[in-house]
Amino acid sequence: MTAITAIERHDRRFGWLLTTPGLLLLVAVIAFPVGWALFTSLFDYTLLAPGYENFVGGANYALAVGDGEFLHAAKVTFFFVVAVVVIEFAVGFLVALMLNDTERGKNIYYLILLCPLLMNPVVVGLIWRMFLHPTLGIVNYLLGRIGISPVNWLGDATMAFWTVVFVDIWHQISFMIVLLLAGLSALPKEPYEAARVDGASALQSFWHITLPLMRPVIVVTLLIRVIFAIKTYDIIYIMTRGGPGIATDLVSYFIYRRAFVSLDLGEACAMAGVLLVAVLAITAYLHRSMRAL
Repeated sequence: MTAITAIERHDRRFGWLLTTPGLLLLVAVIAFPVGWALFTSLFDYTLLAPGYENFVGGANYALAVGDGEFLHAAKVTFFFVVAVVVIEFAVGFLVALMLNDTERGKNIYYLILLCPLLMNPVVVGLIWRMFLHPTLGIVNYLLGRIGISPVNWLGDATMAFWTVVFVDIWHQISFMIVLLLAGLSALPKEPYEAARVDGASALQSFWHITLPLMRPVIVVTLLIRVIFAIKTYDIIYIMTRGGPGIATDLVSYFIYRRAFVSLDLGEACAMAGVLLVAVLAITAYLHRSMRAL
């Protein structure tokens, strides 16, 4: 027993030795910037007068929560996240189900699906901004060939919001499909065979077998996608700069403007802290839901 305990203790020390470099890197890359931002949010820190002389406590957080423009950006972000996640999940699950039953040409389908996902968001934004140009874009040119008047995709407030939603879906839906398809591929075959013997239809098998077995995968996929959607910045910066007006002003881009346009870094850090709390709350809720499955 003593020998076994000594071996386990040695293995534990060796494990910590192996993980220490990675943990230190995480602290340097994640913990330090987050800690610095939270510390800065407690001071009246601006880029015109950088310094930690004027401690304001929670005043920056009060300003952030009471800022009408920040609340509007949070509202736009909420609708954006709901739109992209719901549409991507619905379409992605449908495509994953179809690909899961496909035997021939799967590698070709995978290649097609992964192409948008492998592209940098900045490149995606630039490409679609050129495609959707009101006078020089290929989209309006093709619409004109079939008799449809040109559309101001990024100049109209409502149209700009849904255009950004579409571009984000085009770029990120492959991620949803790949994760859901991986979950579908790992499902056991025995329940489906038993259901087929009992005379269950395809819809009944999907509702009573596929969905219950896929719940952990679905929760993880939705969690990751929600976090990514909340952090959306690149496409907004490249395509609309939050416009027209503030129609596509998502929280991440609004925080950037408050820090580097308004130069109020302390309040921007407080807004980032509020966003961090919101993301952690969503993560905790979905994680608890996943553990309850």
